[in-house]
Amino acid sequence: MEIPADTTVLVTGATGFIAQHCVLQLLEAGYAVRGTARSPERAAKVKDTLRPHLSDDADAKIAKFEIVQADLSFDDGWGDAVAGCAYVLHVASPIPRTPPKHEDDLIIPARDGALRVLKAAAAAGVKRVVLTSSVAAVLYGRDRSRTFDESDWSDVDAKTIGAYEKSKTIAERAAWDFMGNLDSELELAVINPGLVLGPVLDDDWGTSGEVVKKLFDRDFPACPDLNWAMVDVRDVASAHLAAMTTPEARGQRFICAAANHSIRDIALVLDEKFSDNGFKIPTGKLPNFVMHLVALFDKTARLGLNDLGVQQNIDNSRIKSVLNWQPRELEEMVEAMGNSFIEYGIVSP
Repeated sequence: MEIPADTTVLVTGATGFIAQHCVLQLLEAGYAVRGTARSPERAAKVKDTLRPHLSDDADAKIAKFEIVQADLSFDDGWGDAVAGCAYVLHVASPIPRTPPKHEDDLIIPARDGALRVLKAAAAAGVKRVVLTSSVAAVLYGRDRSRTFDESDWSDVDAKTIGAYEKSKTIAERAAWDFMGNLDSELELAVINPGLVLGPVLDDDWGTSGEVVKKLFDRDFPACPDLNWAMVDVRDVASAHLAAMTTPEARGQRFICAAANHSIRDIALVLDEKFSDNGFKIPTGKLPNFVMHLVALFDKTARLGLNDLGVQQNIDNSRIKSVLNWQPRELEEMVEAMGNSFIEYGIVSP
């Protein structure tokens, strides 16, 4: 598709894992990109991170990328951030490495931040916002013995839903409610990724990389019975770009994951690919009661208890048909994350 020279895309939370891959693909496609960050001092570091991952004419492409200051918790800066932008990818949302002290620490900035971005986008005449939600807004607090699609929503009143899952559900519902009451030309599409794996771009592995890092570091003596619908970060980014410009994506949400896999499936790939490098990956099965004991001392492990012993079986036919999207297989996304962890010194034998 021919990109008009003045087409600018805003990517919120441009220092994050998914957001940086979105920025990369936008720059490669010829767009000018404006990112937001809570601290504009991060701009130089983000550009240094992205530059080696760009193809030819990296300096010319990185020159079309800027970062401005905007915080999801405050109104200031959002009007300037969206000014002149044709599209917005609202990727920013708080995602914890440990359970928050109070669920509102996640819910309020996620919900209010999404509304701030949508209000600013509508006022600025933006064509379409693509919101990054999650399968966390689709299948939590529900009976997991069936397959889930985009008509499903997590039950925020269930006892088996955590603060993060609740925040994603409430924020996405608030976005759709806002659009339903909006008298504007603004359009909305939503991407709902599963557990995001794939290559990191620097030494910040984020929350998404915790599972792989814990397996490399042998933080678990064996593999807990944890399952997630998984997806490569590069495929999440390409889904955002497709949802941004595909006419039929207007007003739709898209489950963005390849398939359900277990943490042991990840471990077996890591063991196959990296055991010759000196890594000893735990591949046995950990009894559920041991996982509960580990979670008493490991706050990150505590986040996974709602997924213990259940699967995330999803129907991804909509994203494949509407966005012409084809995901990478588990082996490729796990190997890519592992190689990048080693390259940036995140793990060592």
